[in-house]
Amino acid sequence: MRTRSCAPAPPPPTRVSTTNEKAPLHVHHADDEGFYVLEGELTLWVGDEQHVLRGGEGVLAPRGVPHTLRVGDRDARWLVTSTPAGFEGFVRAVGSPEPQAALPSPDDLTRVAAEHGIEILGPPGMLPAELAARAA
Repeated sequence: MRTRSCAPAPPPPTRVSTTNEKAPLHVHHADDEGFYVLEGELTLWVGDEQHVLRGGEGVLAPRGVPHTLRVGDRDARWLVTSTPAGFEGFVRAVGSPEPQAALPSPDDLTRVAAEHGIEILGPPGMLPAELAARAA
């Protein structure tokens, strides 16, 4: 019997956000996005459902379902997963490991998101329920 030793894997990337930070309302056309909170509080709106997550809790935003999030009243740290692979290309294109790095402009974010199968549906703070109201 052969055995193989592997070096420990690096820790998965985490997202750290500041109090009351909001993401633009968006939808993934090619992947499911999962959120797992390590510290703090995160409120996610996934379609018609609202989820308030604290450390140790998670939720899945399935592809095709508009979603957004807001960080609670203190900083939060969480893991983001996606399946199938590919979302990491978007993260590399718009993210930075430097906390003080400038964010992309809304136009650049919308363009890069579209290149990765993500459609920006509204500004930060807009909820999925507002899409139905716009359509009516």
